[in-house]
Amino acid sequence: MNSEYVGGGSAAIVIVNYYSAHLLRRTLQCVRDQKVQPQQVIVVNNGDEPGALDFLPQDYPGCILFEQKNLGFAAANNLAMGQSQKCRWVVLLNPDAFPNPDWLQNLIHSASLNPSVDVFSSHLVMAGNTQLIDGDGDQYHFSGLAWRLNHGRPIEERRSTGTAFSPCAAAAMYSREALAAVGGFDESFFCYFEDVDLGFRLRLKGYQCLHVSDAVASHVGGSSSSSPELSDFALYYGHRNLVWTFVKNMPGYLFWLFLPVHLTMNIVTIFWFAFRGKGRVIVRAKIDALKRLPEVWAQRQQIQATRKISPTELLKVLSFWPRR
Repeated sequence: MNSEYVGGGSAAIVIVNYYSAHLLRRTLQCVRDQKVQPQQVIVVNNGDEPGALDFLPQDYPGCILFEQKNLGFAAANNLAMGQSQKCRWVVLLNPDAFPNPDWLQNLIHSASLNPSVDVFSSHLVMAGNTQLIDGDGDQYHFSGLAWRLNHGRPIEERRSTGTAFSPCAAAAMYSREALAAVGGFDESFFCYFEDVDLGFRLRLKGYQCLHVSDAVASHVGGSSSSSPELSDFALYYGHRNLVWTFVKNMPGYLFWLFLPVHLTMNIVTIFWFAFRGKGRVIVRAKIDALKRLPEVWAQRQQIQATRKISPTELLKVLSFWPRR
């Protein structure tokens, strides 16, 4: 693979695998089919069946593989990022995301046209029905909720290239400089909402996010965060971590202005999920979020002391409308 995976504007593609070997084969084939090839492809295996990734050395020679215990999505990505030191761009790709052949080319091209931008979002379509949008970057609501823009909407409603709050990490590109400036993912999150938190911290440091509408990948994905069928695992981590994201990152007067709305949203979601039989999980998520608030508040003080944009500037990219 080393002889094939060169160029790519000095890009490293990072894939974190967790019991997804059956999907990873297709993802790596899509990477191999890219018109512009990355300099490195790094796979972190957080867990799978014995021998599930034995195909990698033969089918994808040169692919860097790290076998780990389950570190969580955040820590696994940080590990891989640390091994891509010679690359200007770190490109995250989920094992259930299948990029079009010109995906990386279009991301790199957008970066060349927008040298002041360090974060790039992809246009995701649903793998089961590519006429439906899986997401056009992440939206962050002033209450502390977040979602993938246009999720479930017809492809005709895709957003054009332009500013996004943050990318969905299923298929996203970051400059190494930007990631280093904020310390990468917050590993205490383990998984879920960690990409929103990262995007928020990057914004506070003054880094811009551009959604690239022609950088397309199909995404299998999981349940929507608002779905009553949401797994206990996703519900716990998603709703614990959204509290920490708000507390850490909402700057200045906006924190106090939006705190009543944030508290109300959390109370409403407790009743919402309790009514659907998830009361024990959602209450545990909120209690565990509260237990670590002193640590999170200490993180907040560091983040806010070094932010480079004003609260008023952040208002321009927050969502004030219901989910759509």
